[in-house]
Amino acid sequence: MTKIDIISGFLGAGKTTLIKKLISESFSGQKIVLIENEFGEIGIDGGFLKDAGINITEMNSGCICCSLVGDFKEALTKVIEEYTPDRIIIEPSGVGKLSDVAKAVERVNEKETSVVINSMVAVVDGTKAKMYMKNFGEFFNNQVESAGTVIISRTQNMNDEKLDALMEKLREHNKEAVIITTPWDDIKGDQILSAMEKGHTLVDSLLEEMKNLPEDEHEHHHHHDHDEDEHEHHHHDHDEDEHEHEHHHHDHDEDEHEHHHHDHDEDEHEHEHHHHHHHHHADEVFQSWGVETHHKFDRERLEEILKALADEDSREYGIVLRAKGMVPASDNKTWYEFDLTPGEYEIREGSADYTGRLCVIGAELKEEKVSKLFGIS
Repeated sequence: MTKIDIISGFLGAGKTTLIKKLISESFSGQKIVLIENEFGEIGIDGGFLKDAGINITEMNSGCICCSLVGDFKEALTKVIEEYTPDRIIIEPSGVGKLSDVAKAVERVNEKETSVVINSMVAVVDGTKAKMYMKNFGEFFNNQVESAGTVIISRTQNMNDEKLDALMEKLREHNKEAVIITTPWDDIKGDQILSAMEKGHTLVDSLLEEMKNLPEDEHEHHHHHDHDEDEHEHHHHDHDEDEHEHEHHHHDHDEDEHEHHHHDHDEDEHEHEHHHHHHHHHADEVFQSWGVETHHKFDRERLEEILKALADEDSREYGIVLRAKGMVPASDNKTWYEFDLTPGEYEIREGSADYTGRLCVIGAELKEEKVSKLFGIS
């Protein structure tokens, strides 16, 4: 029996951090396959798990919905046949809808009796959830509503009042899910896994409800008013690559890092997108810009660039939701890796790669301005 764990989460929530923790603390000795469904231009650090002997199937063609009904099913079936894994971890795009991923897995499940959905998880960044819920609710809320377990990241940076308010909001969208509020450094992987599996009863009922609804009504249940014709959808040229490999250390005290944290009231940032109709495809709402580059950067310049992109009060570059990259330093002695979400960023020293890579994801993204900012013509 192959267990399937679907670990979703909006851009920068901490999905990969969670997956790494579970692999190192709870899944040792198991044959694991990680399937990533990405959104964007380039995968920044998809190789990190290959070093641990994990097989990664990256799907970088077509738009999200096409991958889910086409490439995704094929990849999942192939993985089951070729690897007969004990466990498959599916890490959907940060802007993907968890309900879509679950339905795609269920289509495979109809033919593969040896497969069971073990958990459906939404990882939620507690410090940004309120803003994402308001401005990108069509995507963010779907993940929460479709989850058996909600795992909140960065609760160590929240006071009781903010955490209480978040819990109230989450419960509006999912009354029954198991919710983990303990900081991840204070909890073992086995405890997280146990909580993920406690949500199994809810997962079964959610899947049963999906199965019983007519195809075009799947997305209308549980607050979802999304159209299901998304699968009739034309292909786009951009690769599908979210890369959610977020703040690799993001669950420790941020003061340990070179984060620049802005404690703005999230209410100020109601970008009031046209997402209230709840029938958009991710590629209609989000854009990504990505390049490979040999350009060198000094730290001061990189700080200036990231500060500009992280500024939540500015729309000069669009609404920047995520940026990641690794670039050579101008002194030729080291490389810099950076990671950015709204209002904050982190720069670390890293090891050399075959070339530098940059990726920025956002809404109403001004790609030409972003390119100029990085000095890429």
